[in-house]
Amino acid sequence: MKQNIFFGLIVAASLLASGCQKQEKSDTASTTNTTTVKASLTVNTVKPQRTRLNNVISANGNVAAWQESSISTETNGLLLREVLANIGDHVKRGQVLARFATATIKADIAQMQANVAEANVALVEASSNANRARSIQDSGALSKQQIEQYITAEASAKARLEAAQASLKAQTIKLKQASVLAPDDGIISQNPATVGTVYNAGQELFRLIRKGRIEWRAELTSADISQIKSGMQTHITLPDGTSTAGKVRTIAPSVDSKTRNALVYVDIPVSSAKIGMFARGEFVIGESDSLTLPNSAIVMRDGFAYVMQVEANKIKQIKVQLGQRKDGFVEIIDLATPDANFVESGGAFLADGDSVRVVNK
Repeated sequence: MKQNIFFGLIVAASLLASGCQKQEKSDTASTTNTTTVKASLTVNTVKPQRTRLNNVISANGNVAAWQESSISTETNGLLLREVLANIGDHVKRGQVLARFATATIKADIAQMQANVAEANVALVEASSNANRARSIQDSGALSKQQIEQYITAEASAKARLEAAQASLKAQTIKLKQASVLAPDDGIISQNPATVGTVYNAGQELFRLIRKGRIEWRAELTSADISQIKSGMQTHITLPDGTSTAGKVRTIAPSVDSKTRNALVYVDIPVSSAKIGMFARGEFVIGESDSLTLPNSAIVMRDGFAYVMQVEANKIKQIKVQLGQRKDGFVEIIDLATPDANFVESGGAFLADGDSVRVVNK
């Protein structure tokens, strides 16, 4: 009886082990089939196309004023009474920017006018005496020495009048200089003038961007500078990512002896950038037909650009060098297979050797 029970247990264990093995084989086959299905992805492909692109020379440089004027005081020891212009103001030539106190100047002018009147009266009297002396010099009524004294007195009176008039003119000019005028049309870029300050002659009150013009001063190598011409169009990218257009005004006649670079002066709109900004730009020197792919076809990995070529439903990952971008397309500079098919989008989910199923739109 015990032997029959023991034999039955052995048979049951064998059957159970056999069933588990069959189940494991079934699960393994199911998993393999699922993996095979997942490995085959559906993609759309695209061929490289010829696109008309600009040939460019890239450069870096700073934004600066075309010309900047320093507006300083011309008078000495006057109190600044009023400031009429601020930073960023657009001003016209001859516009009043500031005024100094003029009470002392006007008092000096009144004194000078009195001196001129007094000198004029003295000259009239001296001239009258000199004329009488000349009229009787042949009669012997006056000695030669007396006649010379009258003539000399006339000349001295005339000199004193001229000196008084010169002093009056100097004070009149000083009164005019008490109003600080803009020397040209432009934009106020700096304004250190402070009301209530007594200034000496030559101290700066304002700084003016002449004509409101700014420029990009690009540095180019000696090899590239020969390809740049006046009037050439440029595309400039600013630090905030915005871009602006410019035009080459002139090229520096000399090359820096240390860097061997030359400056190219490019006119740009005054509203597009700030003085002192660093900017990158491109000079358009011509056009050419280039191979391009959609931006979506480019895969960036580890700092390098790749495209996914489809060959016999297999992925071949190709490292490429990118060029210009235009209207959603990017230039592929070193593409060895221009007639091949490439994954249009979703290449980031693929790897070299993956199987795919192509379904073009």
